[in-house]
Amino acid sequence: MSESKKGVSFKENKEEKDHHDEEPVKKDKEQRDTTVANCRMYEQKYPEVDDLVMVEVKSIEEMGAYVELKEYNNIEGMILLSELSRRRIRSINKIIRVGRSEVVLVLRVDREKGYIDLSKRRVSEEDVTKCTERYTQSKEVHNIMRHIAEAAQTAKLPESQLEELYQKVAWPLSRKFGHANEGFKAVMSDPKVLDDLNLGDELRDIVIKNIKRKLTQQPIKMRADLEITCFNYEGIEAIRAALRKGEETGTEETPISARLVAPPLYVLVAATVNKDAGIAALNAAIEAIKTEIEKYKGKIVIIAAPRAVHEKDERELEKEMEKAARENEEVPADEDGSDVEGEGDDD
Repeated sequence: MSESKKGVSFKENKEEKDHHDEEPVKKDKEQRDTTVANCRMYEQKYPEVDDLVMVEVKSIEEMGAYVELKEYNNIEGMILLSELSRRRIRSINKIIRVGRSEVVLVLRVDREKGYIDLSKRRVSEEDVTKCTERYTQSKEVHNIMRHIAEAAQTAKLPESQLEELYQKVAWPLSRKFGHANEGFKAVMSDPKVLDDLNLGDELRDIVIKNIKRKLTQQPIKMRADLEITCFNYEGIEAIRAALRKGEETGTEETPISARLVAPPLYVLVAATVNKDAGIAALNAAIEAIKTEIEKYKGKIVIIAAPRAVHEKDERELEKEMEKAARENEEVPADEDGSDVEGEGDDD
């Protein structure tokens, strides 16, 4: 039974810790009083229940992990302890870490108080991929909008606050095209897309200039296929530790994640706008995994070297993973629970 069902909710825990005192509110207001302020990436102030969101872990407490929702101007949420993993938790630090980005599912939103309960254990591998791709696009839009706001401030335009510019530019395009990033691409092809937004000539020129200058090509999906074994005492824990080392070599520009296909087969995946940089990043991750697994007398074999992959390759990988999951359904062990996506319990 979760903490919420026991009556120990995020709301009560937040009130006990007084996370909504006057000082953060005052600080938040001061930030928004600046000409170029921070702003959420989407039109709605809060996510909806069952939405997938990208968060950054800020602290780990007795009740769970406090996080900030990166797409919603870093408002605070909480992953309850019971929602961290499907398996019995031996060590929270093996599941979630401070400073790490995680894809989580929204369980509850109290818009009046601003309390948000989240779940990590209910997120599938497919959810992670979907949310990560959307967040990458949203982050790109956010970067462009900040540059537009800075240029508007320099030009001393009345519309220079970031949220106001989102309201005039990004959010209308998002409503029309499904995502502001798709709207920006449309502007690249035909600036007349902006005609319905009633922008002044100077602001319109700034918007077009920054979209053309800042909009980057879509990230290239990269992958490396590995066979990793360890027959020493540490076994699967050594493999998990090695894969974490590989993931930690990733950067914000080229994040790297490890996925289980079926033991002993694993894949490293990355998304980057530069193919050569992606290959180099995956090779660095492989080297980190090799160094770590060899400490436990384990072995790594490169089945397929780092390369760019297409949608067809991704679909084939998903089918392999689904097949492996079906074959493991009869095994009486709770799956997931490690910070290496897709691994089952080692009990």
